[in-house]
Amino acid sequence: MDTKLNDEPLLSPLLSLRAVKWTDINAVAQLIYDVCKANGDTTVAVTPEELKIEWQDPGLNLETDVWLVETNDGRVVGFEEFYNTHAHAVLQADGYVHPEFKGKGIGTTLLRAFEERARKEMELAEPGLRVSLKSSIDSHDEAARTLHENEGYHTLRFFWRMEINLQGPPPAPLWPAGVELRPFIKGKDDRSVWEADQEAFLDHWGSHPISFEDWKHRKFSREDFDPTLWMIAWDGEQIAGVCENRYRMGIGWIGTLGVRRPWRKKGLGLALLLHSFGEFYKRGQKTIGLGVDASNPTGATRLYQKAGMHVASEFVTYEKELRPGRSLEE
Repeated sequence: MDTKLNDEPLLSPLLSLRAVKWTDINAVAQLIYDVCKANGDTTVAVTPEELKIEWQDPGLNLETDVWLVETNDGRVVGFEEFYNTHAHAVLQADGYVHPEFKGKGIGTTLLRAFEERARKEMELAEPGLRVSLKSSIDSHDEAARTLHENEGYHTLRFFWRMEINLQGPPPAPLWPAGVELRPFIKGKDDRSVWEADQEAFLDHWGSHPISFEDWKHRKFSREDFDPTLWMIAWDGEQIAGVCENRYRMGIGWIGTLGVRRPWRKKGLGLALLLHSFGEFYKRGQKTIGLGVDASNPTGATRLYQKAGMHVASEFVTYEKELRPGRSLEE
């Protein structure tokens, strides 16, 4: 791929841009870890196994959608992924530049490669639909923020990683009347939980439908998937809420916590959270984290603070409009 846009040289002859290969997966995972370490939060890094699941997504083409920058001696120092998040109109970037190689045009090269790819994808979007680019970074990474602003992006939304470090067993949960936990049975409860997930997150910013097959791929492809860490709250034969947990980078992780509308404001979210804390504590894990929209409309941030969690790190999502038009919400 050409590393020059608008006749402006970006990379030195000592660096080169190319499509990623499967053999790069360990080096890319290490780069992401190094960047997250420099930013002060390695829990948001990914393992090679997690990258493998992402790269196996049928909607991702490694030859056209994923790039890296490497040195002449083969060291991976930059990485970028392109995602068609929804309807060829919400296009997401995920990029990293090694802290030792900032200021060398790597971030600009990668972000422009992403935009070039996005403009091709935009041709598939429905006419009249607004098309935008989104990119999320650590809010304290001033170089990355300056890069995005120089490329025409503006601040759109903030997200938090929240955390609790248990000093003892958490309080016992109080379940709403008629609600009970039942074990998740893979192969039997899959579709019901998927439907509950879809409904619970309708109110969330940027949410969009996920196909059942994509959902299963994301949830069940992990080698360490543990159904006993999934907390499913039932009211009769209806799912009232879910808390789908796992381990992530050495800590307990609240992966998906959702309560369906009829059961909100009854304490179910707090009960699921406390029960999850207790399950991790019983297994010897005292540090538990999660990610949340800092402007969550359902009051999730207040819920997590009430449960004793605090903000451990902050991320900012930038947006750049490629084409004006009606929003997907409309």
